[in-house]
This record gives sequence, C-alpha cells and structure tokens, in this order.
Amino acid sequence: MVLDHTTVYLLLGSNMGARVELITKAIEKIDEQIGRVVEKSSFYETAAWGKLDQPSFINIALAVQTILKPLEVLHNALSIETELGRIREDKWGARYIDIDIIFFGKDIVHIPNQLSIPHPEMQNRKFVLEPIVEIEPHLLHPVLKKTVSNLLFELQDNLEVKKI
Repeated sequence: MVLDHTTVYLLLGSNMGARVELITKAIEKIDEQIGRVVEKSSFYETAAWGKLDQPSFINIALAVQTILKPLEVLHNALSIETELGRIREDKWGARYIDIDIIFFGKDIVHIPNQLSIPHPEMQNRKFVLEPIVEIEPHLLHPVLKKTVSNLLFELQDNLEVKKI
C-alpha cells in the first residue's frame, strides 16, 4: 500500500532563550512527529510583529512531507511547542517556539476557531514570505492564485527581515 504524502509548509519562530537551538530542536521533533523535512530556508532575524516591545525573532521555513491530515499536523505542532516550553498567553507575545502551518499542499482548510490554511495573514507578512520564497518561489497560494514570489513583490510590509 502506497501512502499519499502532502507537502506542508511550516514557519518556525523563536524570540526567547537560545533561539536557534530551540528551532533546531523543533525541526528534529517535526521530522520525528510530523514528517520528513525536505527543505529548510536560511535562518532570518525579524523585528517583532504585532507587539513591538519584545526581542526580535529568528524564523525559518520548512517544507515537510507528511502522511498526516491537517488537524493531526496542528495537534503535533502544538505538542512540540508545549514540549519546548511554549506557554500561550499573549496573542503576539514573546515565545520560546512558534510553529505555524502556512500551506498544506494545495488544500484550503477552514475549521472555525481551530485551523485556517493557507495561513490567513501570510500574504501580509514579510517574515513569512521571505523564507518561503527562498525554498519554493513558485508556490501558488490556492486562494489568491498568486505565487509567493508575487505576493512578496507586492507586499507593503517594510519590517526588517534579514538572513543570518
């Protein structure tokens, strides 16, 4: 029996503790609990978004081949966050680790109060688009019908996002 794999695109971020080390641990856990990591962007340092009075973030995008369903990926990502010290308090507050599902293949998923894929704000955030464009510039947003490269080109967000 052949299992169907879906490529899920994740964005990881951290602005507390040993940021690169935490992201590296999260990548290992994603590889074990979600699916095979097939692409990784560079690490990017990004000014905080939404709540500005906090340390800058380190972000990285991943392409992961998974046999899991979207809610299973979400459950496992939340479990990994908790295992690595994430406590959910402020919506845009500081965090040890954050794992967001940006795309799940070409699927459009909307489960109220649980999960929206593609990520509903990704097209407005440079810190999401830059690393995803690095690993898959021709990836098509299934709702907006534009590539991530085009979305980045059209973006008005001037937040500083730099490779490290």
